[in-house]
Amino acid sequence: MKRVIGLGGIFFKSKDPAALREWYRTHLGIAAEEWDTQFFPKQLEEANLDAYQVWSPFKESTTYFAPSEQSFMLNFIVEDLFALLTELRQEGVHVFEKTEDTEFGKFGWIFDPDGTKIELWQPPLKQPPV
Repeated sequence: MKRVIGLGGIFFKSKDPAALREWYRTHLGIAAEEWDTQFFPKQLEEANLDAYQVWSPFKESTTYFAPSEQSFMLNFIVEDLFALLTELRQEGVHVFEKTEDTEFGKFGWIFDPDGTKIELWQPPLKQPPV
């Protein structure tokens, strides 16, 4: 069974996300929008997934990474979220009960041994051109 097939994103806390986005825009040419910057790796495009990689600073006060106390969260792209979550539970991995099924895909969360919250993302398939 395939597990992780790509990096979905890096999410981290910042005292001033807007200023940090502007710094990265000015100095590194990363044109970040209010929520994130998206990169589109060729491998994901070839897999017919509507997937991309995200660089996204969050407000320092965010609770999105909770209950982790880390200042960052990783997002990994997977092909079959629910099958993987089942397998991870059987392996003794801390799997959060909550999952989400949205227009952006399916999401689930786990903890690594250091207490880092990891988001697993199954992107939707690309829609064929009309």
